[in-house]
Amino acid sequence: MRRDRTSVEPPGWETIEELFAALEAPLLAYALRYTGEFALAEDVVQEAFMKLHAQFESVEKPRPWLYRTVHNLALNQRRKAGKTVSLEDNSDSEKGNSSPAEFADPALLPDEQMLRLEGIGQVRLSLAALDDRSRELVRLKFNDELSYKDIAARTGLTAGNVGFILHHALKTIAAELARTGVAP
Repeated sequence: MRRDRTSVEPPGWETIEELFAALEAPLLAYALRYTGEFALAEDVVQEAFMKLHAQFESVEKPRPWLYRTVHNLALNQRRKAGKTVSLEDNSDSEKGNSSPAEFADPALLPDEQMLRLEGIGQVRLSLAALDDRSRELVRLKFNDELSYKDIAARTGLTAGNVGFILHHALKTIAAELARTGVAP
């Protein structure tokens, strides 16, 4: 099924393959400005084209749609990367592996940065207060980004038991953060 795109798109963009050939390089450059890493930019552009492929017939203006989608996906990638902080405390003074500057967000004001660092510290303290099994499951879920099924395979627990333990561990951490005023 072909659509009429008179004066909307340059001629020759009737298929997604033609669109890909024409826009892949400019979209990669665009995504790279937001992600800062070529591999991430490639992933973002690929995901945008996959989304377009799924709804190609319903997208009236694929070029601006692709740019908007790449923009949104790249920003989501940046947000995700900016929110992820290791749960492990590597601030061993002898090793000197970690410093507060490592977790600083230049978009935040200094007092907001301090609140963020205090929050990270409080999460680490709350995590340290958990029993070893709960702490290990939280590490596997959030640091290693494993599914319940994968965690179960590694630990010998059932996926349901993993979910139960994680649920209670996260509730405990949330309660502690609420008690200390870090989270509502």
